[in-house]
Amino acid sequence: MSIEISKNERYLIINADDLGMCHSSNQAIFKLFESGFITSSTLMAPCPWVKEVAEYYKSHPDVDIGVHLTFTSEWKLYKWGPVTKGKPVGSLVTKEGYFPERAEEVELRARRDEVREEIKNQIELILGLGINVSHLDNHMGSLYGLTYGNSFLDIVFEFCQEYNFPFRLPRNLTEETRKELPKEAIASYERIIDLADRKGVRLIDYLLSYPFSLEDGEDYYTFKKKVIQILRNLECGVSELYIHPGLATEELKAINPHWEKRYMEFELFRDEEVFKVIQDEGIRLIGWKDLRG
Repeated sequence: MSIEISKNERYLIINADDLGMCHSSNQAIFKLFESGFITSSTLMAPCPWVKEVAEYYKSHPDVDIGVHLTFTSEWKLYKWGPVTKGKPVGSLVTKEGYFPERAEEVELRARRDEVREEIKNQIELILGLGINVSHLDNHMGSLYGLTYGNSFLDIVFEFCQEYNFPFRLPRNLTEETRKELPKEAIASYERIIDLADRKGVRLIDYLLSYPFSLEDGEDYYTFKKKVIQILRNLECGVSELYIHPGLATEELKAINPHWEKRYMEFELFRDEEVFKVIQDEGIRLIGWKDLRG
């Protein structure tokens, strides 16, 4: 059942992306569900560690898990591809059979019928594992069409309608994002928001993030200061801060050259000082289940 949202209050979803990507990501997110203050996570159906999440969910059925619709495979030595079997997926994959590394390649090459089939199969795979899916979002923004205007979000919204899923799409673009995007892209984005409204798809107001690799001179304390500033500047309405926590294991170090930042994220979102800022600011932590209705 959805909660009633007041326009005068600040609500925050803290979503851990990349659940299922690897064991190190899973374990970090499980720990943050239990002893941190994340409020939701999104699961990558094509990735090797999905079944570990299904086992965890059996004993933690109240956690908030969505589908992280995945059409890219960004790491050099760690790859995945479509879950669709027995039907054409040639426009979705490289010659090696994996998803492409960059979101732009999805925009340029993907066929709409193959995207629709893969979305359906990713959702059905996760539902078939017994997980009560709370929402949809999209790994690396590959379906948004922000580079070349080739958006697949109208297809995504069909599934949002069918299953009553909210979707990660902010109504309000940041000033920084508006400066980076051409006018045509902004106009296209506004049409997508209008389409979501006409289809009755529940959206968020703001989407928050930070660089996913270490910046020059950045350490845990400067990173924490930056996140605290993000929290203090939170606008009224519903915001999502999406994060990518991981444990500092040999596995994660082999996969991700930016593993140090992911471990910092893991530590930060169980840091009592950060949680106290959320409380002191009167920010209300919610999950995607609270928006679903």
